[in-house]
Amino acid sequence: MLFSEILGLKHIKSYLTTSAERGRIPHAQLFVGPNGSGTLPMAIAYAQYILCQNVESENTGGNQACNIKFDHLAHPDLHFAYPVATNDKVKKHPTSDHFAEEWRTFIKENPYGSIFDWYLSLGIEKKQGQIGVDEALDIVKKLSLKSYEGGYKVMLIWMADKMNIAASNKLLKLIEEPPEKTIFLLIAEDEEQLIQTIRSRCQVLHFPPLGEQVIKEALLKTENITDNEAQKVAHQANGDYSKALHLLHHDGGDDQFEDWFIQWVRTAFRAKGNKSAINDLIVWSESIAGSGRETQKRFLNYCLDFFRQAMLLNYGAQDLVFLEPNTSGFKLEKFAPFIHGANIMDISAELQNAIYHIERNGNAKIVLTDLSIKLTRLLHKKSS
Repeated sequence: MLFSEILGLKHIKSYLTTSAERGRIPHAQLFVGPNGSGTLPMAIAYAQYILCQNVESENTGGNQACNIKFDHLAHPDLHFAYPVATNDKVKKHPTSDHFAEEWRTFIKENPYGSIFDWYLSLGIEKKQGQIGVDEALDIVKKLSLKSYEGGYKVMLIWMADKMNIAASNKLLKLIEEPPEKTIFLLIAEDEEQLIQTIRSRCQVLHFPPLGEQVIKEALLKTENITDNEAQKVAHQANGDYSKALHLLHHDGGDDQFEDWFIQWVRTAFRAKGNKSAINDLIVWSESIAGSGRETQKRFLNYCLDFFRQAMLLNYGAQDLVFLEPNTSGFKLEKFAPFIHGANIMDISAELQNAIYHIERNGNAKIVLTDLSIKLTRLLHKKSS
C-alpha cells in the first residue's frame, strides 16, 4: 500500500517518512485514531516504506520485488495480528494465521473497514473477537526467527485494544526489548483499553478524523455520484471514510439503528406514569438483546452520537450537526429541546455504563431494560 493511496494526513506521512530516512524508527509505535481515519492503511504503507527501502515520499523507488510482495500482502517479514473468534472454519484456539486469506481480502476490499466489518467477513458478528494468549505465543514464535530478507521485521497488531490481559502480559517484555531490527506497530481506537505498561513503551501517534473535503474528493474519485451527494455524505460521515461508504451504499446498519432509536425514545416519552409503555420498553429491550453484542455496542454508540447531535442543535451549533434522520414524522429540531445541559451528562454516562456491562457479558435484556427506565426519567428532566 502506498502513501499516495491514503486519504489526507499529509503531516503524518511526512513525519513517518522523515523519521525513517533519518534512521530514527522507534521499536514500538502506537497509532491511535477513530474508525475510518486511516490508521491501518497508514501502518501498512509505513511498513512498506521501511521494508522495501523506498526512497521517495510517495513510497516508491525501492526494491521492486519487495513492493510487489506488499501488493499481495505477502511479504515474509511483515506479520499481522488482529482480533478473531471461533467460527464454522476454526472450532477452537483461533489465531490470526487461521484467517490470513480472509484478512488479505478484507484489506484489499475495505482498508478503512471497521472491526464490525471484519467480524462480518468472518461470520462472527454475534461474538466479541479478541487477541488472546494463543496469538501472543504465535507472535513470540514468529519474532524469535531471523528476518527472511536480512532487514527489519514488522509486527502489525490491529485493534490492539482488543488484546486481553493474558496476551498483554505475555507480550510486555517483547515489546519492551524486542529482537534487533524488530518493529511493533500497534493500532487502537481506544488507547485506554491497553494496559498502561504497554502504552508507556510505545511512541504514540494520534490520528485525527478525516476532513470533510478529503472524504468528498475521495468519493467523487471512486464513486459515480454528484458533487452534492458527495458533499452530503462527507458531512454525515463525521470524519469516517468507512461510514461514508456505508452511508452511500446503505449497508452500514444506520437505518436499522435509527428505527430502534426512534421507537425507543418515543416509548420512553410515553412511559412516565404509563404501565403499558413500560411493558413496551421491556419488549423493545428483549428485541435488541436478541442481536449480537457487537451490534448492541454499535447501536449504543449510535445513540450517544444521536443525543449529542440533538444537544448541539438545541444550543444553536448547526454547523456541527451532521445527523439527518429519515424516519417519517420525526424531526431532530423537535427532539433537540429535550436534550440539554441538565440531562446530557447523565444520559451519556448511562449509555457508557451499558456499553461497559455488555462488553463484559452482562445480561443484555437486564442492561437495556434498566437503561430504558432511566432514560424515561432523564428525558422528562427540565432544563435548568
